[in-house]
Amino acid sequence: MTTPKSLPVRPSLESIRKQAKRLARDTAAGNEEAVARAHSAVADIGLPLSQRDAQLVLAREYGFAGWHDLREEVLKRSGSGLEWASVQARRAIHDNDVAHLKRLTAEYPALLSWRDDLGDTLLDASTSFANDNTDPIREDMYNRPGCAGVLIDAGAVVERSVWERVIRTRAAGMLQLLWDKGVLPRTLPLLAALGDLDGVRTCLDEPGAMRAAHGNLDDRSVVNEAFLCACRFNHDAVASVLLDRCIALDNDLGQRIDRWQGRSAFVEFLCGQEIETASPEVNAAATSPWRAFILVQLTRAMDTDDLSAFTRWFQSEPYLLGDSYVELQVQLLDRAAWTDRAAFMTHLLDLDPAVLHRPTPPPSRALVSALEYGNAHLIPLLTRVWPVPDDLPHAAGVGDIARVRRWFDDAGRPALGNPHDHFPANSPRTRANLGWGTSNVQQILDVALAWACVNRQFEIAAFLLEHGADINTRWGTHEPASILHECAVNHNVAAATFLIAHGIDMTIRDHRYNATAEGWARHAAHDEEMADLLAAGRGE
Repeated sequence: MTTPKSLPVRPSLESIRKQAKRLARDTAAGNEEAVARAHSAVADIGLPLSQRDAQLVLAREYGFAGWHDLREEVLKRSGSGLEWASVQARRAIHDNDVAHLKRLTAEYPALLSWRDDLGDTLLDASTSFANDNTDPIREDMYNRPGCAGVLIDAGAVVERSVWERVIRTRAAGMLQLLWDKGVLPRTLPLLAALGDLDGVRTCLDEPGAMRAAHGNLDDRSVVNEAFLCACRFNHDAVASVLLDRCIALDNDLGQRIDRWQGRSAFVEFLCGQEIETASPEVNAAATSPWRAFILVQLTRAMDTDDLSAFTRWFQSEPYLLGDSYVELQVQLLDRAAWTDRAAFMTHLLDLDPAVLHRPTPPPSRALVSALEYGNAHLIPLLTRVWPVPDDLPHAAGVGDIARVRRWFDDAGRPALGNPHDHFPANSPRTRANLGWGTSNVQQILDVALAWACVNRQFEIAAFLLEHGADINTRWGTHEPASILHECAVNHNVAAATFLIAHGIDMTIRDHRYNATAEGWARHAAHDEEMADLLAAGRGE
């Protein structure tokens, strides 16, 4: 084992990244010294080095276990103390290490106002990205109230985005914590979410109170939002009071509900449901109780594979195909893309919805979702609305081997043009979810490999592995895991077999649960067949 190299007193992270890139190029060119360095640092490492492996080799040469540790030390020494502290703080929040977070905020007070590239704060990091936290076990898994308390007590400002996310994800315990800390405004929707019936009644009876608390929103939008907040948290008594006011402000709503099954049945149906709406500042119509009710009915029909019920709602409510409901149409197409509901997607598009006639297609993750979840066969349907981006990952996911090859030069190196034209370089949220930070070519190669694998494009996957993609990339549909994790939870036997045959590291553990792919198969998917396949792949 060679003596570790010494870091400069004030090292440059960019310089060290360049060292890793040069090492990767030199091993690819067969440079004997570079090859010897790689094997000296990591005896069984594969050649040529991927960028990630080159970073590992360099980290070992400097005496660190891995690139992450080297990066943190460089940031600390180079004077980027706040950046280093923010990485530490986010890790402390993930690990629910309240004591460590408290020490960091004391040493680096600027953490209380720090924001990442997307504008998110550490308080945002303490709340859940998951859609449904009604189960206390899920809430405990995805939220960090102790860490939130530390940040608030130290002076962090609780912005609206924080409590909106808490309400959207139905995290009752976290909402109560924020209320107990005295950091929430006394607004009608928040009182409704908390189930404060007396507070709701008082607020409804105070002239102008709702407008004063909500700026330019009219009373109807505020009451609608409050009604849906009460329903999310299953506060049926509060929801009933608010529904009466909703109907008083919108007689058409009352007529629709009465034609259905009446007010009590309406409240009973919506209470406890996962209700997707836009913020009323973005789209006041999106908080309509009837629109929320229709969306729940349609998504329930889709989730239970009840195409006849799905069809009946469009027959009885034809206005849903109009321009005012394009957002709902997009939500349904997005859901169909990741749940693999081709028949529902086909039926909706054949009804000629307004989304087909927008001069510019509305924003959507439908194409990405289809490819992430191995549903590339849905792409021809989705292209009736959205064109497929001309980039490497999309070409790989849909199986266009000719186009994939054209993204590499004659020497086999990536020739991507402007990398920011490729996913995920053009998706900051995706990179943030995966902890990938600043975009680079390796991320593009790795996503292309992942999409090729999950969509069973194995010729393309093999090609990408030969041209620098990392089979052990920490990729996942939501948070860092591995391609094998996604195959395990979705019973993608063919892709799992391909990955095992090509030497994927089966001991990789995911970010959230600290579980292997086998653990996902056995305990999350309850798929013993897949779990046994993975166990056999590990030689057990």
